[in-house]
Amino acid sequence: MDERWAVAPEEGGGAVLVALHPDGQPAGPVLHEPDLAAAVGSRPQVTRWVWRASAEIYPRLLASGVRVERCYDVENSEGLLLGHAGRLGEPRSAAAAWARMTGAPVPPDPPLRAVVPGEQSSLFEIQQEPIPFEALLRVYADQLRRHGDTEHPDRMRLLTASESSGMLVAAEMDRAGLPWSATEHRQMLAELLGERFGGTGEPRRLTELADEVSAAFGRRVRPDLPADVLKAFKQAGYQLKSTRRWELETIDHPAVAPLVEYKKLYRIYTANGWSWLNDWVHDGRFRPGFVPGGTVSGRWITNGGGGLQIPKVIRRAVVADPGWSLVVADASQLEPRILAAISRDRALMEVASNPGDLYKAVSDRAFSGDRDMAKIAVLGAIYGQTSGDGLKNLAMLRKRFPQAVAYVDDAARAGEEGKLVRTWLGRTCPPSGAPLDDATLEGPPVDEPQTDSRHARARGRFTRNFVVQGSAADWSLLMLAALRQALAPLKAELVFFQHDEVIVHCPADEAPVVTAAIQTASDLAGTLTFGPTPTRFAFSTATVKTYAEAK
Repeated sequence: MDERWAVAPEEGGGAVLVALHPDGQPAGPVLHEPDLAAAVGSRPQVTRWVWRASAEIYPRLLASGVRVERCYDVENSEGLLLGHAGRLGEPRSAAAAWARMTGAPVPPDPPLRAVVPGEQSSLFEIQQEPIPFEALLRVYADQLRRHGDTEHPDRMRLLTASESSGMLVAAEMDRAGLPWSATEHRQMLAELLGERFGGTGEPRRLTELADEVSAAFGRRVRPDLPADVLKAFKQAGYQLKSTRRWELETIDHPAVAPLVEYKKLYRIYTANGWSWLNDWVHDGRFRPGFVPGGTVSGRWITNGGGGLQIPKVIRRAVVADPGWSLVVADASQLEPRILAAISRDRALMEVASNPGDLYKAVSDRAFSGDRDMAKIAVLGAIYGQTSGDGLKNLAMLRKRFPQAVAYVDDAARAGEEGKLVRTWLGRTCPPSGAPLDDATLEGPPVDEPQTDSRHARARGRFTRNFVVQGSAADWSLLMLAALRQALAPLKAELVFFQHDEVIVHCPADEAPVVTAAIQTASDLAGTLTFGPTPTRFAFSTATVKTYAEAK
């Protein structure tokens, strides 16, 4: 039985709550109780809690030792429903939803507060526009009705439920924290950067490399200032547009090698150096503030500390506790498998039914065994490399997998025409004219003229990838929800998630159970998301002591 209750915090730590009918209407009297955690924790029979925003309530419950099975996040769901209606970007707060229902002025959403180092949650103290509890109930009931107005109501219900579950996962991961050894991190910094000079704090190795760069040019050059570097190269007879590594390595000059090395180490120094360590690692844990659905495609971001950009060289510092292990799992070739599932291309689904190397299987069918060419072709179809050699590869791919290629072609064409496209569960792309702000879905270079035709092509590339990458985000939510439930009886904790990778921190003897649970959750998520399909979403899993060992 799906027993639902709505709950909201009250001043002084109390709570107001009520049981709900399936249509969102109150099923009993509105109750006022003096303690939020006690009010929720004393009702284990409730299978789904309805509340305004998980970040407002769930960290408080976790701090009091209360874990909930499921929730419905009103504000997150409002954003998804607005997006489906082509109104992505409009205020999604409960107060804004209530204002739209009543014809009142719609308040803007409060800004996302940057996570403060050492805090448990990035969103815990956002000052929300107040809304009466009765108004929250009416907003929720209206959202249930609006689900029925979507293109595929059952899929949209699954999307809002799974993304609400993602909010629980994010709060629990922030509560647990990613195990981090400050001692190991400092040792790595000493090995890479050397000791820091007194006064400036500049690491010895960076100073040495800066001197090498200057010596190569015959004058003082600041390698941390791109304009200074470009000017020096111009005076040396080289006209460069940027100081990116790939462009630097196209020229033969003695400054290139030390400059490339300097840029690599400087990035570590500024992004994950001693200051970062002091700010972000406390009590052996790193808590970056995970934000589910932080990009338009549904991929997660973190709200501080660069939590999804942990350099490989730094991963030695992610160390399991004594007697514990890290189970690190990567979904193998996820996006091509997603394309097989959403396109229903029989030939590609057959290829994707094997948990082995998908690109090798594609190459055997369409590219005379040339795996590299097959990989370029598949990724070109997904990411929009449809000119030059990419066009020839796409034609070869289309012969063997016509439905798969047609699926992304149709999405690209719809995007170029200004239409909305949706992921499998119903997450919707930004409307035409809105900024394409997902860093993984890039438009044309910013230094080129933005004509109408170029903008249309850029949006087409965006929507081509959006239907695949966004559907992968749909699947990931259900995989995380299933894994969370499987881990509930164990001591194991989900501590990291990034697109197609999860890390579970667990007692060493639980590692085999966790490994099996990850693949089971993946299989279940495939069926829940896409229905019966031969496609297999396989994970490669490693049980290690440090994150670096898994790569």
